[in-house]
Amino acid sequence: MSGPAPSPDPAVPAAPALPHRTDVVIVGAGPTGLALAARLAAEGVDLLLLDRQPEGANTSRAGVVHARTLEVLEPVGAAAPLVERGLRLTRFGVRRGRRRLATVTFEGLPTPYPYALMIPQYETEAVLLERVRALGGAAAAARRPYTVTGVGQGPGEAVVTVDGPRGTETVRAAYVVGADGMRSTVREASGIGYRGGRYAQSFALADVAMDRRPVREEVSMLLGPDGPIVVAPLPGDVFRVVAAVREAPPEPDAAFVQRVLDERAGGQWRIGELMWSSRFHVHHRIADRYRSGRVLLAGDAAHVHSPAGGQGMNIGIQDACSLGRALADVLLRDADPEVRLDAYERERRPAAERVIAFTDRLTRAATVRSLPARAGRDALLRLLGHVPAWRTRLAAELAGLRR
Repeated sequence: MSGPAPSPDPAVPAAPALPHRTDVVIVGAGPTGLALAARLAAEGVDLLLLDRQPEGANTSRAGVVHARTLEVLEPVGAAAPLVERGLRLTRFGVRRGRRRLATVTFEGLPTPYPYALMIPQYETEAVLLERVRALGGAAAAARRPYTVTGVGQGPGEAVVTVDGPRGTETVRAAYVVGADGMRSTVREASGIGYRGGRYAQSFALADVAMDRRPVREEVSMLLGPDGPIVVAPLPGDVFRVVAAVREAPPEPDAAFVQRVLDERAGGQWRIGELMWSSRFHVHHRIADRYRSGRVLLAGDAAHVHSPAGGQGMNIGIQDACSLGRALADVLLRDADPEVRLDAYERERRPAAERVIAFTDRLTRAATVRSLPARAGRDALLRLLGHVPAWRTRLAAELAGLRR
């Protein structure tokens, strides 16, 4: 015989109800969603930020913020605290074993941020969340855990159905933004296609301390017959290792990462401690369109690509800042939504297409397997490495300044 239902713990406050109506619902509180929330809050737009995870990311994942991203984050006050927390690197070196093939420098680029800012993703998210709270107060901060189960559209509004701590709730908004990643619920509910494919390789990712280590002044890409490996310093005497491998284990251990380093770096570096590791597969996809009526897409919900060059989080944040301006123009300054929101897609979709093509070329060049192709690639890199115009162009592309 069952007893009475337990009473709620009075020490745990009940989750507040979601608002019945708001200007913009943002689905996904990663870097893209947080950057969009910060931009909208800075403009004074009412918003609701939802995420299905019970807490924010506590791993490093994306590890670089490029110059163009810092530029677009200036208006929300996020650039300066990011620079303060990050590690500024001015060189990107390409090697084959111990032999240097080319060096690209960010110094001299036409930007206030002539460097690659190395910073773990959780630090980037923390800075963006601080800016959201400072600009929009507690009402703009992320609500967790809330899972969007449906997105519909009616006359003059979008309707979002959400499952959360209070059960099923419904929110009506002028616009809904899917910033909820590659498997976006918002995109799928809106019937927007997502074309592309997946690379054959898997990628092992690890943050490590090193007993014998590379210099901390540059990011190094090492090319080998089994694929490239990138080693980049992070703040706090940590190094990020990203390696393309045929099939990485779900959680690569120190022995696995050391073996890959030995094979591709000639035994010159030695891991002391592994802090965190993961495996991922890489897709190259783009949404058929970025807008369907009152639903818009940004970040990985709109496009994904190879991690070569560290572009993923950066282009998502740039999407967010562009979309934030567009939505504020429509909601606050009476811009024509058909013109202004379509302009967002015309601006950002070509940028994604360019990044997909650029990172695809880098990935394919770095993973060629035949000996003649590798020899030809290495010879070309040594030649181009002596051409200042090529080095400057590649640095600007990596920094996001050519988009």
